[in-house]
Amino acid sequence: MQIVWRALATGLFISYLPPLFFKFKKNTGAGFLGTLWGIPLVLLFPSDYVLFMIGLLALWAIAVLVCKKVQFKGETGHDNPKIVIDEVAGYVTAMAFLPRTWGFLLAAFVLFRTFDTIKPFFVKTFDRIQNAFGIVFDDVAAGLMANILLQIYIIITK
Repeated sequence: MQIVWRALATGLFISYLPPLFFKFKKNTGAGFLGTLWGIPLVLLFPSDYVLFMIGLLALWAIAVLVCKKVQFKGETGHDNPKIVIDEVAGYVTAMAFLPRTWGFLLAAFVLFRTFDTIKPFFVKTFDRIQNAFGIVFDDVAAGLMANILLQIYIIITK
């Protein structure tokens, strides 16, 4: 069963690829690739707001459960870079209730990755929680910040 948890946590093992392609000091590129998994998932989510919210809540719960269950032997650290289900949950949060156009998909991607990387205060608060909830909800918080900025953009440009 551990292989199933690990497959879900790593985006079907996509997080094992970045060291082959990206040569950054601290950043393996796994978060970037993990966030890419969020794009097709957003496109599969229902358009109805209530159903979207139910799906989003389910995704958050599943992500926390997966992070709680996954084990990486011999590897320590609170938020293991191989775990990317949290990036998926964060990106879907960033796209909640937004138009599913390429412009918004890209803007949400860039804003989410920026907030997830720099971890402003609101995000860092969750990042300090040393459990599965903290692993997932620092990304959810980054997604929420991206979403709020995009919702403000929609309001201003109407």
